Formats: sequence, C-alpha cells, structure tokens
Amino acid sequence: MKLKSSTSPKWLPHALEHFDEVLIDHAHCEKKAAANALSLLQVYPDVPGLPAQMARLAREESAHLAKVLSLMEERGLTLGRDAGDPYAKALQGLMRNGSRERRLDRLLIAGVIESRSHERLQLLAEGLTEPSLRRLYSELARSEDGHQKLFVRLAKNVEDEVAVEERLEALLEAEARVVAQLPIRAAIH
Repeated sequence: MKLKSSTSPKWLPHALEHFDEVLIDHAHCEKKAAANALSLLQVYPDVPGLPAQMARLAREESAHLAKVLSLMEERGLTLGRDAGDPYAKALQGLMRNGSRERRLDRLLIAGVIESRSHERLQLLAEGLTEPSLRRLYSELARSEDGHQKLFVRLAKNVEDEVAVEERLEALLEAEARVVAQLPIRAAIH
C-alpha cells in the first residue's frame, strides 16, 4: 500500500525532541492495535484466515507493547491514561454502516493505520542515534509493513479485488487529507 502523502519533514525533529511523549503514545498505539485484532476476531470469526491471523497479530502487538513499556520503565516514564488519537478517530469516522461495507472498512482502515505507523517508525529508526533504539524501531517498522499487507489480504478474502482497491484508494486519499489537517505532534500518528 502506498500512502498518498508523506509525513511532514518537521515531524521527525519534533518527535526526537519529545521522544518520551512519542514512547507513551507508541505504547497506547500498540495496546489499541492488539485490542483491535481481538475485536476483529470476535466480530468476524467466519472470515477465512482471520481468526488465526488476528490471534497471532494480537500476540505480536502485545509483545511490541511489552518492549515499549520496558523502554519507558528504563526511562522512568509511566503510561497514564490515553488521551485519544485524533488521527485514528478521523479515520474511524470514515467507516460506512452496512455490514459488508463496515467489515471491509475496518480491515482497510486498520491497514492504512499500519501503513502510516510503518512510515513513522521507519523515520524514527533512521533518526534515532542510539543503536539499540535504531534496531528496535527498524524491527517494529518491518512488522508494521507486514501488518498492513495482512489487512489488505484479509480484505481481499471478503470482497473482490476491484472493490478492495477502489475503497482503499478512497481511504488513502481521505487519510492524506486527515494528515494534512492535523498539527505536528509528538505521536506516532
């Protein structure tokens, strides 16, 4: 999947300057990604391949959460309450209401979010100076890339490829508008 816009060049310096805030946000993102995988498993157990894939994804996202929480603990940070993610909320607001449409949108929006996460985690991997952090963020970016592809594959299990590609294109265009409207934040999205 190819995003329609790149992250602003101003984001990385801001994120590096406020890396502790990014870590806290990142932990919340991993927590929500694991919860979303379990939610999809609960709601769509009949989608071919989805149950086992979502169980694996929830486990992987939880492992990522544990790594970020460990890093936070080393830095004396606490998780605190989740203030919410205006990016994800805006994308969720694009979901259609029919059951088939909603199922497709949930899968594709999850893929779009993973795609943006992949881009930002890769930027962090390239911008961080500490070798262990660079390795961690490079590893996490590779995982996000795999996750975005997984969601598109699952979408193609429930809808024909043309419908998936058309809806994905519309969602990617909407995502670019959302990103353009949001301020630069010390956050993954």
